[in-house]
Amino acid sequence: MHSPSLLADAMLIRPGDVTTPGVGAELVAAPSQSLTLDRSDNHQLCRIERVHPPEHAPEWHDWLQELGFIAGEKVMLMARAQPGGDPLVVRVGSSTFALRCAEAACIEVTLLEQATVAA
Repeated sequence: MHSPSLLADAMLIRPGDVTTPGVGAELVAAPSQSLTLDRSDNHQLCRIERVHPPEHAPEWHDWLQELGFIAGEKVMLMARAQPGGDPLVVRVGSSTFALRCAEAACIEVTLLEQATVAA
C-alpha cells in the first residue's frame, strides 16, 4: 500500500493545492523538472520560468520577451527540423515561432502535466 505522500506525488497534487471536484484537471508543475526549452520533449506543455540570454547576445532577452516568452506563460515545443533538429517550432500562447536551439536554450521552463482531480 502506498503512503498518502507517495500517492500525492504520483498524482502531482501537493498538500495545500486547491482542487475543485467536478471542475476537471489542474495543471501543476512536476517536481524537479526545470530545464531549458530546447531540451524539452515535443508536445510537452511547459511554463516559462525566466529568460536568460547568453553574454554574447544580451539583446535576445528583450527580443524573446517581445515575442511573448515571458515568465508565467505556457509554452510547447511542437517539432524539430529534420535533419539535425535546428530550428525548433515553438508555440507560446496562440503564436507559433521558429527558434534556433541557441535561442530556445535561453528559456528556462518547468514541465507541466495534467493532474487528475479526485471526485
